[in-house]
Amino acid sequence: MKELPPAARLGQLITGYYASQAIFAAAKFGIADLLVDGSKSIEELAIATETKPELLYRVLRALASIGVFAEQDDKRFTLTPLAELLRSDVPGSQRSMALMMGEEHFLAWGNLADAVQTGDNAYEKVVGQPIFEHLAQHPEKAQIFDAAMTGIHGRETSAILDAYDFAGIDTLADIGGGNGSKLTAILQKYPQMNGILFDLEHVISRARPQIEAAGVLDRCQLISGDFFHSVPGGADAYVMRHIIHDWDDDRARTILKHCHSVMAPGNKLLVVESVIPPGNDPFMGKFLDLTMMLIPGGKERTADEYRSLYDDSGFDLVRIVPTGTEVSVIEGVRR
Repeated sequence: MKELPPAARLGQLITGYYASQAIFAAAKFGIADLLVDGSKSIEELAIATETKPELLYRVLRALASIGVFAEQDDKRFTLTPLAELLRSDVPGSQRSMALMMGEEHFLAWGNLADAVQTGDNAYEKVVGQPIFEHLAQHPEKAQIFDAAMTGIHGRETSAILDAYDFAGIDTLADIGGGNGSKLTAILQKYPQMNGILFDLEHVISRARPQIEAAGVLDRCQLISGDFFHSVPGGADAYVMRHIIHDWDDDRARTILKHCHSVMAPGNKLLVVESVIPPGNDPFMGKFLDLTMMLIPGGKERTADEYRSLYDDSGFDLVRIVPTGTEVSVIEGVRR
């Protein structure tokens, strides 16, 4: 493929939100779900979504031009491989991701320049409260958040299991484990292991049905609490995925020190995050870092930054295990 001139390439980057917001609109209207049984006319889609046919057509025509949906004769639309992932009922669905990113997250990104100048949290400025407080008070948004995280993390979980050997761990505590998808996958692979799922009370209540459906409730304690106050003891390894990156260094150290306080010397700490590499090569974690800055107020970190964070919290960083995705397992041992 011929490389675009710099001005054209930059233009694509500048207008990148055109595509993301059009995808958000299609996800909000549930267009992909409406096309599961085959193509439909724009009039049928407009009636089902209570939208204006001509305006909806223009959105779907634009998306079809980039491979999300396909336009047939007489203004009929059908699914494509990309559009399939906007269905609600498929493994790895990205619909919730599109919904989450298209609303408050999109508005927060609109305040990037202001956030860099002032240091204010962009999400709080837009919404009026921190993200996790907002989710606790809006269960419908919390469900979208959970589903979005499952869509993002699903391929990460299998990659983690392929890359890291959890054998020898008797009890694994998943701190801030959300809906428990990672912990259930690990427990299913290691039938002799027990687990502890720890998160806020409203998160644990949403996780229980999934833990039970996975058939591991008899080996998994569900404990609610706040990791800024304490974490449960009784495990010989503690895992956190996409938790530490939510917080600045001071609060990250608080979480790690609470883990340290209930662990025995030699117990493992397993933090799963994107580790920012040196150099100019593309790495999604560098943009995820901006999301952390704008939304919860955290950051992605380099290997040296994780080594310093571990050392300050009473852990030795033993190794960083890459996976088939952009996350790595940062293994530490409690001193």
